[in-house]
Amino acid sequence: MRPGKVLLYVSSSEQDISVMRFMLKTNRYRVLSATTADQAVSLFTETAVDMVLVDYEMRPGSGAEIVTKLKELAGYVPMVLLGDPRTISGPMHDADGLWDKTRMPASELLLRIKVMSAKKHGPRVGWKQRMVPA
Repeated sequence: MRPGKVLLYVSSSEQDISVMRFMLKTNRYRVLSATTADQAVSLFTETAVDMVLVDYEMRPGSGAEIVTKLKELAGYVPMVLLGDPRTISGPMHDADGLWDKTRMPASELLLRIKVMSAKKHGPRVGWKQRMVPA
């Protein structure tokens, strides 16, 4: 059996992480989770990640700031902000998508993750060499 895609889920809510981890693991994804921006950057630089999901309403800061940091490290990895689009305000974000987690059924979320994680945004060979600052 082929190993599943590796997803990084970033949320300040342990309950959200637990629910998302269960849902994704039962659908054969390998899930890494972080509750802070520093944890997310650390996991992202140590592991080849196929996709990143970030809760927009992170405390402190916002999910958009985390996405910006991660895009600077590897812009080819698909990244999605999860939140309520009606309440998100401020400058534009660098994410590849903004999904409404309050109104999206789990089946649609899983389908979108499957499609987005399959997209190739760049080469995966030698990913660690690009992460090391010059």
